Amino acid sequence: MRETLGFFKWSFLATIVGLVAAGFYGGLGAVAVCGILILLEASISFDNATVNANVLRKMGERWQTVFLTIGIVIAVFGMRVLFPILIVAFAINLGVGEVVNQALYAQEEYARNVEMAIPIIASFGGMFLLLVFLEYFLDVDRNLHWLGPIERGLSRLGRVNAAPVTVALIVLLVTSQFVRPEVSPSVLFAGLLGIVTHLIVSGVTQLLDRATRTGGQARTGFAGFASFLYLEMLDASFSFDGVIGAFAITTDIVVIALGLGVGAIYIRSLTVYLVRRGTLFRYEYLTAGAHWAIGVLAVVLLVETAVSVPPWLTAALGIGFIGAAFVSSIIRNRRGEGRTDDEDDGAEEDSAPTEASGSSLPASS
Repeated sequence: MRETLGFFKWSFLATIVGLVAAGFYGGLGAVAVCGILILLEASISFDNATVNANVLRKMGERWQTVFLTIGIVIAVFGMRVLFPILIVAFAINLGVGEVVNQALYAQEEYARNVEMAIPIIASFGGMFLLLVFLEYFLDVDRNLHWLGPIERGLSRLGRVNAAPVTVALIVLLVTSQFVRPEVSPSVLFAGLLGIVTHLIVSGVTQLLDRATRTGGQARTGFAGFASFLYLEMLDASFSFDGVIGAFAITTDIVVIALGLGVGAIYIRSLTVYLVRRGTLFRYEYLTAGAHWAIGVLAVVLLVETAVSVPPWLTAALGIGFIGAAFVSSIIRNRRGEGRTDDEDDGAEEDSAPTEASGSSLPASS
């Protein structure tokens, strides 16, 4: 128990610092809201940690360290503070400085602008995550299936050339028909940008990984950088729903940054825990459960281009899929159904853009 809690020591410290800072900033009310946002971010992004762990375990030690240090700074300040501001500025054609000024001193106006930008934000993030979901389940080489008939059917669909992109484009076109006519072009453009971004990052990762890796060597150098970039883009896409949900609770950008930032640190700690404890190998359906949760989140984001979805529903569905996958894994283990060599090979592909063998995490947690 003590060892497990040790993985989350920095998260606990960040919680104390964040809540104290919220108290000094806005009193007990800000503390309460900050605590709710921490829980919101951690629950919505639980599947993020599972997918992160599957990619992180295949990276070289240096890039693992970068992800767990510099990556936290990017996750907290870049993806949950700066990135939404940049998207709002782009979506409503305002200067970044003006949007920052609104976020700090005219929060109601900023919240209205965020609401205007939600269809664009949701379309980009939804299509990026939808491709993550599709590329995992439409993989013809996957041999380990959690929801057998459904996943085997999806795998067979993957035999069609460019199936993930084709399905994603069809979904995007259908989605654009249900949004307000005035935002339909922007939703289409943002969705296409999400698809292209995923293809570029995934393609570069695969290219560099094949060029630099030999045998069972972990991803290092340029391949490690590409995997790091892939993880940060995943984190950005996961963070969209948290940011949108946060504005349903408060418009105060400082409290939002504190709450979502601490929540992001919990996700990093959980990622380390999953890798070091070998949880993805011991509970083999977890990765599939996480990708079903990703699919749900992608659908929720696309629905949010037209209507609002309660944040608790997203969190409940995501945790539900992962919890069910965890229970199924325990049942499988008790039956003594170990992973076969073929399944092990297929599992190596899981959510990462390319296959690679594992490597140990750096010593610090």
